[in-house]
Amino acid sequence: MFRNLKNWCYGTLALVFLAGSFTSHAQGEALFKAKCSSCHQPHKNGTGPKLFKVRQKWADGGAKEGSIYQWVNNWQAAAASDSYAQSVSTWSPTAMSAFPELKKEDINAIMDWVDAQPEPGAAAADGAAPADGMTPADGAAAEEEGFGWIWIILGVIFFTIILAVGGVRRQLNIASSDANGEDVKEGMTYGEEFKTWAWKYRLYVGLGSLVIVISIIVSLFLSLYQIGVIEDYQPSQPIAFPHAIHTGVNGIDCKYCHSSVTKSKSAGIPSVNVCMNCHKQVNGRTPAQQEQIAKVYDAAGWDPSGAGKYIGKVKPIIWNKVHVLPDHVYFNHSQHVVVGGVDCKQCHGDMTKQVETVKVQPVSELNKIEGNIPLTKPTMTMGWCIECHSKKEISLGALDTKKDGYYDEIHRRLLQNKKAKALYGQYLEDGIVSVSELGGWECAKCHY
Repeated sequence: MFRNLKNWCYGTLALVFLAGSFTSHAQGEALFKAKCSSCHQPHKNGTGPKLFKVRQKWADGGAKEGSIYQWVNNWQAAAASDSYAQSVSTWSPTAMSAFPELKKEDINAIMDWVDAQPEPGAAAADGAAPADGMTPADGAAAEEEGFGWIWIILGVIFFTIILAVGGVRRQLNIASSDANGEDVKEGMTYGEEFKTWAWKYRLYVGLGSLVIVISIIVSLFLSLYQIGVIEDYQPSQPIAFPHAIHTGVNGIDCKYCHSSVTKSKSAGIPSVNVCMNCHKQVNGRTPAQQEQIAKVYDAAGWDPSGAGKYIGKVKPIIWNKVHVLPDHVYFNHSQHVVVGGVDCKQCHGDMTKQVETVKVQPVSELNKIEGNIPLTKPTMTMGWCIECHSKKEISLGALDTKKDGYYDEIHRRLLQNKKAKALYGQYLEDGIVSVSELGGWECAKCHY
């Protein structure tokens, strides 16, 4: 009984110790993200120096005992009383923020959590696939080997076999005719033989020719219907930008980068300054990521060494346009996003899962996304837009969702007019008011 009681006591103490460790680890992570992450990273210099094993670094540098805790609370007081802290204060022109509210236990929790973070790229070094969806270190997707040359070789072989079989058949026909005492025309060419055979079976040859001609005409018209259809169009881009990391893993809102989508006809491409808001601190975990982010630094004229600085020498990024409309077509993003309440995924797909660069999503892929209006026409075609206008409701619930009285007044006037009331009733037979019923099919709405 005593031994069991002793074991229970040891187990309880172990659980208390582990719970305390987990609590301290979680507290350190939370404090780091709240107080330190805007300037510091565990393994990379940013606005402030990297913090991995910083306590050991201060001790090896000859700092006074407890000086690092004083530095966090008030760096100016620490620099005045400790020569090592004074040397650290000259590392960057940016002044360290003071955190007098942090106790020694809080600071230790932060640094314990930082010291527990693995080195970047460790997973890749062990042969594991990166967890961020980026490509391997070479930064390029492996191209599948083509099999065109195999088909060419097979075609040559089959053509040779056909010629050989034709020659054997010809010799057998000559031998058969000679054996039966028939006249043998050895000098006939293949063309003459074909004419003789075609005339003999002219009914079947005529029907077959008619089928072939009709098939060619149908194929021609079907190919004409594909003009202007650009589904799956995905041009190359100067930087491999994984939307799945930015808006999926990190939860960045689409409008943070495409800031003009609610007030302009164009959604806009983010400027390099928008990219640098994050990438001053984030330079990638793998060599492939670092290679791509280095292009952002070149475009911004940013030197990431040390605390980082702008050098004034820039190399602009030239993006290739993906969604291209004809010149005579008018499309306004703000109308659809603000007034129509259309979600970005209706046209562009679920960007939280888009690992590769953006492309024109096929309608079959768009229809798989929950909440999208199911459509049948190819993406970015006129039929696709018209079909959406016929199915898209003006609003869910009250018609006047903007609460400005505009639609309410229109409906009131329609219901007061007897002729208009009958017309209005026809539109409401299905219980909804669609875009097409309010003029969304008028040619001038989309064409100049």
